[in-house]
Amino acid sequence: MIETLMIYLDHTFVRYAIIVGVLIALSSSLLGVTLVLKRFSFIGDGLSHVAFGAMAIASVLNLTNKMTLILPITIICAVLLLRTGQNTRIKGDAAIAMISVGALAFGYLLMNLFSTSSNLTGDVCSTLFGSMSILTLTRWEVWLCMILSVIVVAVFVIFYNKIFAVTFDENFAKAVGTKADVYNLLIAVVIAVIIVLAMNLVGSLLISALVIFPALSAMRMFKNFLSVTIFSAILSVICAFSGIIISMLTGTPVGSTIVAVDVFAFLICSLIGLIKGVGK
Repeated sequence: MIETLMIYLDHTFVRYAIIVGVLIALSSSLLGVTLVLKRFSFIGDGLSHVAFGAMAIASVLNLTNKMTLILPITIICAVLLLRTGQNTRIKGDAAIAMISVGALAFGYLLMNLFSTSSNLTGDVCSTLFGSMSILTLTRWEVWLCMILSVIVVAVFVIFYNKIFAVTFDENFAKAVGTKADVYNLLIAVVIAVIIVLAMNLVGSLLISALVIFPALSAMRMFKNFLSVTIFSAILSVICAFSGIIISMLTGTPVGSTIVAVDVFAFLICSLIGLIKGVGK
């Protein structure tokens, strides 16, 4: 098995896949804690369906670089969800559900009506649940993922104190002069970027797991926000790396394998937390 793994690692595209997978997992985990604490966990699922719909439009238009359409549409929807979800007759959770289901149905309809592929079912399944497509990334896509991941991490580190403030007590943050709406907007944009990046790794239906599971696992082990965030990032990277390696050795889908490893890690952390009494 080790010899087989070393043979795989000799290939450039495999190293690209591992680098991108680790960076996406790191980026996803950082804001996962904030989403869980702010009870925005489901927004990742909604935006992933929006990204699926945008990808369908890009496919119909035969765009060479689909990211140029998917990323702006996902960011716009993230901003709209945040800014209008709590200020209209349609509240946040209902707005997410409407956009999520609508985008998913619209995307699938477009792919059926205008598809030129001979294997539509396989293409849709790969997009929704992930496939080995991460092993076919071009150098440009790898660099784009690396740049966007670095930006996400940098934004989180630079604005850590502000994100911490709006996460735990938004009203107090506003009272002391923090522009909470601006930082909520920043969080929404970063989440949209993460969702688009993660589509190549785990598929649009499994993205929420990549964002949420490491955060929930870390919360079973620690109570301090910084400790939870750091452990979540480390665990997410380990799970992503392990999932990619396992999927290559066993021939299983990359996305499903990574999520399965995340679930297993969550169960272990829950057990340890129970023993330590953290969850009491």
